[in-house]
Amino acid sequence: MSPRQVLGKIGLWCAVFIVVSPAILFFLWMASLSIKFEIDNAAYPPVFLPEHFAWKNYADVLASNRFVTYFINSLLVTGTATLLAMLVGVPAGYGIARMSAHKSAVVILIARITPGLSYLVPLFLLFQWLGLLGTLWPQIIIHLVVTVPIVIWIMIGYFETTPLELEEAAFIDGATRWQVFWHVALPIARPGLAVAFILAVIFSWNNFVFGIVLAGRETRTLPVAVYNMISFDQLSWGPLAAAALIVTLPVLLLTVFAQRQIVAGLTAGAVKGG
Repeated sequence: MSPRQVLGKIGLWCAVFIVVSPAILFFLWMASLSIKFEIDNAAYPPVFLPEHFAWKNYADVLASNRFVTYFINSLLVTGTATLLAMLVGVPAGYGIARMSAHKSAVVILIARITPGLSYLVPLFLLFQWLGLLGTLWPQIIIHLVVTVPIVIWIMIGYFETTPLELEEAAFIDGATRWQVFWHVALPIARPGLAVAFILAVIFSWNNFVFGIVLAGRETRTLPVAVYNMISFDQLSWGPLAAAALIVTLPVLLLTVFAQRQIVAGLTAGAVKGG
């Protein structure tokens, strides 16, 4: 290995460390806050690891009367929005890729990068007129604004890289377009499906703005529940950090266990569609 290559690798690792270290530091500090008593959280100079761990912070959060309800709400909203996005987005991505509908792909990209707040006000008025405010349906529907463009855009890029020869052979054997899509295209696109599913789950689970506007007292999701723990009278950093860590943990574990699929899917789809 030449000196230039060694310097290049060192520079790359330094750049990665600079980019990643703030996120790691913030996560470790949040974990530290979650296992400390309030007197340790308010200590100066700051204490990173206390002598006695305050596991009571986690117990208090999990024992909360509404935590289980909010957790179930998050599962229902995220699960339903992701499932509907996959049912709609995967066939749409396949159709756009095979028809080379580049203008449609640009429209999907614009919908993806448009801030969700742009849709929030008109949809809020619509849900209010329909009498759906305070239920889970407005959150599920508006989460589709986020998840569907993600799925379509990823699948467009992935289907554009899959070989057409196999599909053409299936057509010659008498298969219909639906049979080709179901039996030929989908099995090849499994890495792309995994990436689309995981990213849709992450963006839906972490969404905060839609939930705080459209949710009622019994239909809040976990990010909104954590926000509601902030009080002007008293702010308990330990339980707040514990709740934030619990909300982050499912997505974090999903990302860690599926990192290979994410990298493989994004790399494959980036050749033409990225």
